[in-house]
Amino acid sequence: MSSFGTAITTVAMPVLVVQLLGATPLEVGVVNAAQFVPYAVLGVIAGVYTDRWCRRPILVWASIGRALSLGAVPVLWACGILQVWMLVVALLLFGSFSVFGFAAAQSLLPRLVPRDRLLRANMRLDQTDAAAQTLGPSIGGGLVGLVGAPLAIVIDAVSYLADAVLNATLRVEEPRAPRRPARLRTEIGEGMRWTYRHPMLGPLTVSTHVWFVANGAAMTALSLLALRELGFSALTYGLLLTVFGVSSLIGASSAAVITGRIGAGRAIVGARSLYPLAWILVAVAPPSELGAALLFVAIGVQGVAMGIENTPEQLLWQTLAPDRLLGRTNATRRAGNRTLAAVGALSAGAAVGLVGDRGALAATVVVFAVAAAIAWLSPLRRRGEETLAFD
Repeated sequence: MSSFGTAITTVAMPVLVVQLLGATPLEVGVVNAAQFVPYAVLGVIAGVYTDRWCRRPILVWASIGRALSLGAVPVLWACGILQVWMLVVALLLFGSFSVFGFAAAQSLLPRLVPRDRLLRANMRLDQTDAAAQTLGPSIGGGLVGLVGAPLAIVIDAVSYLADAVLNATLRVEEPRAPRRPARLRTEIGEGMRWTYRHPMLGPLTVSTHVWFVANGAAMTALSLLALRELGFSALTYGLLLTVFGVSSLIGASSAAVITGRIGAGRAIVGARSLYPLAWILVAVAPPSELGAALLFVAIGVQGVAMGIENTPEQLLWQTLAPDRLLGRTNATRRAGNRTLAAVGALSAGAAVGLVGDRGALAATVVVFAVAAAIAWLSPLRRRGEETLAFD
């Protein structure tokens, strides 16, 4: 349910920032980076406490916190005092709660689902997210046109409240944490060792970090290109993201079959190789109807790739990392991912101001290619990687 609300905000937030608040390219980058900054500050610490505490209550309180953070945005707008810096503060709070929420969510699934059903379970979750991304942006574009971007964000805030209620009803037995946990530094180090030194998970982590730099930059440049140079309306921008949702659903629905046939690592490598091709189309899109069509094609390719790779990636983490470390490994890599996404967003905001949309997008193509190359050169191409041991 919260995925549906988030899909609406994905349309509403750029419209709010670019069109209603009249933000500069650098300010757009700052706003896009704001929700990711807390991962750099709290990420590894959140992982430790996710492994120490019961994970279901963390999910509940994280959802409540995100609802309140987002809910402040339309309230400030209604009072006529919303400014870019206030939006940044709200997103910093939202990101702080998200750090704990995502660490707990990704770590709780193996306690709810038997190991032999994890692939299917991850696929179902990805399909649900993709379905929300399919309907959410188109509805979000309509809502933004009908009631305005600030009020459309209310839907996302309410969805997180509903998410908290549903998570509170989960029935799961969670082991008690040790009475005397190890020192914080020791626990952080153990999680980082599994994340970066594992022969399979280490290269995957680095490749994903580079991917997030590229994606953070690409999405910032895309919003400026589509909403300004190509003149997309809120509805058209919503339809663009709807295409992403549809293609993600197609990719997620085929992920289990592809992973079963060629292995999780090879599925990830193949999908990751599609991103540079997609963003080349965006970088060369002219300010015309042809350019708009190229954006839709590119986002479709991006969605298929993301839909395919997410399920096997989650499977590798949930099967290669022990349950007692899932909170730390998930939070550590997500901290790196989101931190570098913020770097990418800020870099793109600055780059657009210096070299324009096209120059910034050309740079993202190169970075996507580097992420793909790291995956290609790693053991991820080895079949049977799910059984690779690490001590």
